[in-house]
Amino acid sequence: MDFMARATAMVGGTMVALRRFSAPKTKAVGDAPQIPDARKQGIMTLKMPTAQGWAKGHVPSAAPGLAVNAFASGLDHPRWIEVLPNGDVLVAESKEQPSAPKTPMDHATQATMRRAKAIGVSANRISLWRDADGDGVAETRHDFLTGQNQPFGMALVDGTFYVGNTDGIVAFDYPEGATQLTGPGRRLVDFKPSGHWTRSLIVSPDGRKIYAGVGSLTNIADKGMATEEGRAAIWELDLASGQSRIFASGLRNAVGMAWEPATGALWTVVNERDGLGDETPPDYLTSVQDGGFYGWPYCYWGQTVDDRVAQDAQMVARAIRPDYALGGHTASLGLCWMPEGTLPGFPAGMVIGQHGSWNRSTLSGYRVIFVPFADGRPSGPPRDILWGFLSDDERHAYGRPVGVTIGADGKSLLVADDVGDVIWRVCAA
Repeated sequence: MDFMARATAMVGGTMVALRRFSAPKTKAVGDAPQIPDARKQGIMTLKMPTAQGWAKGHVPSAAPGLAVNAFASGLDHPRWIEVLPNGDVLVAESKEQPSAPKTPMDHATQATMRRAKAIGVSANRISLWRDADGDGVAETRHDFLTGQNQPFGMALVDGTFYVGNTDGIVAFDYPEGATQLTGPGRRLVDFKPSGHWTRSLIVSPDGRKIYAGVGSLTNIADKGMATEEGRAAIWELDLASGQSRIFASGLRNAVGMAWEPATGALWTVVNERDGLGDETPPDYLTSVQDGGFYGWPYCYWGQTVDDRVAQDAQMVARAIRPDYALGGHTASLGLCWMPEGTLPGFPAGMVIGQHGSWNRSTLSGYRVIFVPFADGRPSGPPRDILWGFLSDDERHAYGRPVGVTIGADGKSLLVADDVGDVIWRVCAA
């Protein structure tokens, strides 16, 4: 890192220390959060722990009545998980590949992200893990699919396997029980790469459509709205016709998606914008309406205007307020529905993998949480399932949780940890 980058990092570190004194004492969480007024940051708060990994015998802390073990280890930045009908567990191993830095702030940011193992050379593969004896630990591993472009979301429908690469959705024939797929696949949808690069996938309950999360290129349309066309949205792909469209928009970075079974509604977790304060605005969990617009980049949490952005009053008026705040900059990425009875002591609700913050003076996230639901809606405060991914002094990350999904046995939860290079399994103690 050159002199200017070091100077930027030092100034940024000083700003982090100063901002800790004025940081909000409570988190913006729940269906009626207290969101502090925006405080523009001239120099963006940049704080991330150094990636350390897990020492032998060290595991995350789990809620009372739960146990945690490594289902699979030795991966290369595992991000997302898909459990196949036969019980095989697929893991997307991929990483952000940064472009050449142009400014001192770019250099400082990338140096920080590398230290946290957040960027670098991507494995670009999907691995398959098989637990044949059902003891909660995978015995065999296969390279299921290689040569992809930052693969993330996965889905299997009627003998066809779909992959959400950063530049589009690709389909492959899947013979039942296969441990490896080959060939280039069939390109179904093109997405603009770069920026928020993850492309999560979820299949509609009737198996006719696939939904994909496509994040924005920039923080607040910094390069103009033309460059954001097709981004900051959830896309819908009709499998029969091959036609695709934007299902909902104004979602800065919608990643995990899940179906709420009582109402049949699609829900997602969204990472909100940076540069306005530790808790402003909060990341959120929300139901998603067909044709709905959720504010980005013009406004947040309904009609709260972001005056850093050239405004469009009609779009602000259309903006739908999210359902449930998750706190500022928690980087809530993973999402799955957990039926009652899956884990002891937990009713039905949503499980969320919070990857952890970088744009706040006091770190947040770095845990797996649960939001209870009743009558199709969030019905109480969040509860921790797993924590202990971050050292007490906030200097080191043992791990960072990302994707979450229910295990093949229906009595466990699988969690991808991209710093620990582990898939954790949570079950009854």
